[in-house]
Amino acid sequence: MRISTLFSIVFIFLGFGTALGQEREKLFDSNVPISMKMSFSIKELKAKTNDSTYMDTEIAVESAPGSWETYPFEVRTRGNFRLQNCFYPPMRIKLKKDDAKGTIFQGNRNLKLVLPCSKSKTADNFLGKEYLAYQLFEQVTEYTFETRLVKVELTNLDDKKAEPVTLLGILIEDDDEVAKRFKGEIVNKKIPPNIMEDYATVRHDLFQLMIGNTDWSGLYQHNQKVMVIGEKTIIPLAYDFDMTGLVNPPYAQVNSAVGIERVTDRMYRGFCRDKSIFEVVRAEFLEKEPAIFQTIEDTKGYFSDTDAKAARAFVKEFYDILKNDKLFQLKVVDSCRKLDGTYSF
Repeated sequence: MRISTLFSIVFIFLGFGTALGQEREKLFDSNVPISMKMSFSIKELKAKTNDSTYMDTEIAVESAPGSWETYPFEVRTRGNFRLQNCFYPPMRIKLKKDDAKGTIFQGNRNLKLVLPCSKSKTADNFLGKEYLAYQLFEQVTEYTFETRLVKVELTNLDDKKAEPVTLLGILIEDDDEVAKRFKGEIVNKKIPPNIMEDYATVRHDLFQLMIGNTDWSGLYQHNQKVMVIGEKTIIPLAYDFDMTGLVNPPYAQVNSAVGIERVTDRMYRGFCRDKSIFEVVRAEFLEKEPAIFQTIEDTKGYFSDTDAKAARAFVKEFYDILKNDKLFQLKVVDSCRKLDGTYSF
């Protein structure tokens, strides 16, 4: 074989391989759950990792039916409440750049992984409803963390039988990657909510009312990131929706300082804005009502029929507020927080 012909064949082969790499599905391009396999000691994970310390593990991903690819991930615990109170801790998983190249994880090699809290047979239901909350937020605003469901076959090496269990999980986009998508930057310092972009902030705050979430703080960035786009546009990014009325897990708690008794009791925690801004965003939510309820239908396969019915009823209560001028004035406009953090009522 002539050398020039050999080089041509090699070039074509490499080009074909590159093309395949370019056509490979990106992590958040699909809503179809990814199948994964993980094996490690949960006790060791909790005892030996923290915000800065990882441990090595391997994660196998089903790239095609019956075909698995194994990646050398690093994993650590993250979070506070669920870390201390749940059997399965929330995690951060990380893949080296060279290992991620040409794979589904290219461009998203640092990820949060959320698993159910408990070993209960119904625990996946609550995870499915938390995923619903992320999907609903995507209907409300473009400024969201991208997510994808995973079905994790997890072997806990603490178990003498080492029998794998299958869990529903959520992969959540890294802070820096969402900022990169919007050509912005994540800011890790106190930002007074009144200087955040008005409409984006009210959309965020009304969404939190819709799902019944009081477990967040704009000022202290609790379950919220702040992204700066350009020189002045400051955007809130919400995450961690388990402690909400929509999800309503058994471990749900309400901060006594908030003033409600149950997570299913709604309370508007946004700061005051001009009423015209409230009305514009109110109209947006009303226009998106069909899409909101369709999203519940699209995701109801990940939780029980009873939970789907409860989710529809809970969101309907929110829309009952929006559709009633007096209720909207009372529950939102007159209930907003002043700059000193106190409430208007």
